[in-house]
Amino acid sequence: MASIPKAAPQPIPRIAPREDLNPLRIAQIQFDIAAEYLKLDPGIRQILRTPKRVLEVSVPTKMDNGQIKVFTGYRVQHNVSRGPAKGGLRYHPNVTLDEVKALATWMTWKTATVNIPYGGGKGGVICDPKRMTKSELERMTRRYTSEILPLIGPEQDIPAPDVYTDAQTMAWIMDTYSMTKGYSALGVVTGKPLSIGGSEGRTEATARGCVVATEEACKTKKMSLRGATVAIQGFGNVGSLAARLFTEKKARVVAISDSRGGVFNSRGIDPLKAMRYKERSGTVVGMPGTSRISNDDLLTMKCDILVPAALENVITLNNVEQIKAKMVVEGANGPTTPHADEVLARKGILLLPDILANAGGVTVSYFEWVQDLQSFFWSEAEVNTKLESVMRRAFQQVHDMARKHRAHLRTGAYVLAVGRVADATLVRGLFP
Repeated sequence: MASIPKAAPQPIPRIAPREDLNPLRIAQIQFDIAAEYLKLDPGIRQILRTPKRVLEVSVPTKMDNGQIKVFTGYRVQHNVSRGPAKGGLRYHPNVTLDEVKALATWMTWKTATVNIPYGGGKGGVICDPKRMTKSELERMTRRYTSEILPLIGPEQDIPAPDVYTDAQTMAWIMDTYSMTKGYSALGVVTGKPLSIGGSEGRTEATARGCVVATEEACKTKKMSLRGATVAIQGFGNVGSLAARLFTEKKARVVAISDSRGGVFNSRGIDPLKAMRYKERSGTVVGMPGTSRISNDDLLTMKCDILVPAALENVITLNNVEQIKAKMVVEGANGPTTPHADEVLARKGILLLPDILANAGGVTVSYFEWVQDLQSFFWSEAEVNTKLESVMRRAFQQVHDMARKHRAHLRTGAYVLAVGRVADATLVRGLFP
């Protein structure tokens, strides 16, 4: 496979010298770059730049002490030209409407990048799940579900887990929706427990897709994944499972971190021991046999592969010049700003964009949905084989598009994805 040529200067729209870290603005800049390459009609640009539907809801919840607390929740559907909206639900104290709009936008491009028949959606509730009990989270989830009920459904909008939500959260949503409808609707959410229509292989799908995409990228860099040093920022579901899968491929995970800090060991960190330690301690910090580092130290340390798998805007103009990795693999959504993209390209650092690198999760969510609708379930081996096939094909198509336009991989992915959604929008036409 031929290597990617040095990227030509990208037509980034004029933005203020001070970097804008608003995720929605960043998502729009990334879209605008692709729109320029595709020479999209101004009307189509407006359609694809604007979320189709935005819902803000009040979520009154009875807390364990008997008091009522009102949370604010959102559900955004960005585009449904290619199929029902698909996207996660996050619980976090810093959730904003602009963030949810950006994440829904990224989901539109992500599903189009791997060419599955979905549009983009996203949800969020402003809360601190670490300070809530399981029963409080259940009551909040069920009330949130009832508030967004008119928007969701197997043919409309299919939520999934995201930051601080999991299979149990999805089970509560599925049950609430089903009780309201009067029948069990397995396909209303993905990322569910296996006992109620979940899919084998879904839990590690995002991480597995990330590692498969990294393998393909290593081929273009003529670099061996075996023996490569890996640093992973964020040791949640994606980061911890990616650490395990990288280790199985004989790469050496030398640094990991979570919200409290990170740890380092040049000889390698055993991901299974790290997961057990975090389960007991609530953090990887203090793990025996490691030295403590900060999240900033991890991002700028010398390594072959850097995997930002936490939140957005962690690689910015403030630290991008200090990035020493040979490759950045975006396990999280939106971890790198547009200006930082350009610096990484100038430095010759290959970046695997989020809409490709972490698309394994939505791909197996699609498999789960298909299995639910058919009531016919696949083995884990079958799921993983299909996932690897989708990820390798998507990488090749993104790589080819990047070469065609003499651009970096993010631009290649966006041109591919935006082109597919624009085609669907044009061929469907405008109603009425």
